[in-house]
Amino acid sequence: MNDSIPTPFPHHDLLSLASWSGEDIRRTLELARTMKADPAAHKNLLAGKRLALIFEKDSLRTRFTFDLGIQDLGGSAVYLDHRHERLGARESVPDMAKNLERWVDVIVARTYRHRHVSELAKHARVPVINGLSDLLHPCQALADMLTLSEKWGDDMAGKKFVYMGDGNNTCHSLLHAAPKLGMHMTVCTPEGYEPNFKVMETARAAAAKNGVTLEHTSNPQEAADGAHAVYTDVWASMGQEDETEERAAVFHEFQVNETLMNLTNNAYFMHCLPAHRGQEVTAGVLEGPNSIVFDIAENRLHAQKAVLALLLCTPKPDPSSTQATSTVINA
Repeated sequence: MNDSIPTPFPHHDLLSLASWSGEDIRRTLELARTMKADPAAHKNLLAGKRLALIFEKDSLRTRFTFDLGIQDLGGSAVYLDHRHERLGARESVPDMAKNLERWVDVIVARTYRHRHVSELAKHARVPVINGLSDLLHPCQALADMLTLSEKWGDDMAGKKFVYMGDGNNTCHSLLHAAPKLGMHMTVCTPEGYEPNFKVMETARAAAAKNGVTLEHTSNPQEAADGAHAVYTDVWASMGQEDETEERAAVFHEFQVNETLMNLTNNAYFMHCLPAHRGQEVTAGVLEGPNSIVFDIAENRLHAQKAVLALLLCTPKPDPSSTQATSTVINA
């Protein structure tokens, strides 16, 4: 029985992995693996804790895995559907935070605007977790890294990790994570669809600190050469539906198919889902022997359970206190 997390965690929210060290990420992955191996050992860890799920966007994996995750740890969840009314429209985000902190112990927000999840964290006295924003998707990146750690072991140093497609929120969080775990990373996007400049600069600094390379190219074949893992995402994310046809034409050469995968070092194929067969990836690759997409989906549950446990193990400073840690995110 292990219903305690003895060592305080240095973070009180999860808005971004930019400020997390490699050790912070490894500690989260280690706890996730422990919880996955023996779920019953932690079944009362968060007994009585309540989770608020505030979602502006549709969700399968994020909603289910956080709801089930808090239940697995002894707590409960309440879902707030904001898909038809944006945060801040009926009531200010600070007021929402100050209400929710009186009722729940942790908040997960899936928002269009990253500033809204940051604003919740700034004003709430309980941990706030970014379940996806237009800028970042940190929970996805943790599940991705957890899955690779299961395949490769703790030492990922020297592996070549390739992200292919749109430089979007998932790409940004992978940039925050992969170099800190010792992986060489290549981002391959069409011109004009590169990752956020500040995110790239932060990732370059982390890569330099960890002695690994971070490259950007618009040549898919060059990027795939020798890769140990190839990751892609949809070409048009939620909110970009009106750009679907335009993006399909632009991204056509960036499809992950059998020809491209043959250039790799027997690479694993990764995708955050949902996937569109015949667009960003062929059915043969998605359903092939090297695809680990459903392992990743499963590991959303375990990675997020670890995040919940770690964030709730140390009281969050009162936002009004001068001792409170700033939650302003510089990507």
